Amino acid sequence: MDRFHAIQVFVKVADRGGFAAAARDLAMSPPAVTRAVAMLEDRLGTRLFVRTTRSVRLTESGERFLHDGRQILLDLEEAEEAAIGSHAAPRGELRITAPALFGRMFVTPILGEFLDRYPMVGAQTLYVDRVVNLMDEGLDVAIRIGDLPDSSTVAVRTGTVRRVAFASPEYLRRHGQPQYPDELAGHQLIQPLAFGASRDWEFQENGSRLSIPVDARVAMNTNDAVIELALGGWGISRLLSYQVAPYLADGRLQVVLSGFETPPVPVNVLHQEGRMVSAKIRSFVDFMVERLRVDPALK
Repeated sequence: MDRFHAIQVFVKVADRGGFAAAARDLAMSPPAVTRAVAMLEDRLGTRLFVRTTRSVRLTESGERFLHDGRQILLDLEEAEEAAIGSHAAPRGELRITAPALFGRMFVTPILGEFLDRYPMVGAQTLYVDRVVNLMDEGLDVAIRIGDLPDSSTVAVRTGTVRRVAFASPEYLRRHGQPQYPDELAGHQLIQPLAFGASRDWEFQENGSRLSIPVDARVAMNTNDAVIELALGGWGISRLLSYQVAPYLADGRLQVVLSGFETPPVPVNVLHQEGRMVSAKIRSFVDFMVERLRVDPALK
């Protein structure tokens, strides 16, 4: 077995967290996967995994080699793409990450269109409300909402979203509409607990920030649940505008305190820098950017 294939097997075992799962993905027998990793460990002179009857986890050396192994495989893929030519049809598996609700609402339908257009491409998604490292998790493309730190990724801006406070018309009829942020203290509030949510709600007046402490009777760990409770007329909450865009459009929810909103935050599509970008990544990023830039929910 060649070294490149052994590295591919090692990375798959690390990604799947076990030899049997990696064997299924690679269409290999579990003993063959075990032999490939053992060969790599013998060549490197170090253990890459700690194996028990219940789990498989990376050693410290394995953690370091995983990063290098991913880069080796990426370099090989880039070299193959260069040999085939820049106009080759996209092929291979795409790995994409996005915030959970954004992934369901925006990425999934665009991905379906892309896969219909390019039948030689497969895809795997990781929709989570946390920031993940593309290299560490073997991902190709990420959609990020918010300001970006300096990094080795290429970012293409596709639009913006706002932080909006909202409630159902029924709730506002029964309890009245707040005219100023500090009036929220007299309302039933729903606090989101998803990644990036703050305990205080930030607003802005005449260019100055207003931080309103929130004493919410209900705190919910998924944005879907927050929206569902607000739709039922229970109280006021605050999320990103895209998350409630369909319900604002059909009138089931209504924005409150719009005159006090903070500046919009950017939406970016990211991919790793490299000497060249594979046809699958280049084509998918272009396709995604084109679709997102015309979506009215991201204006």
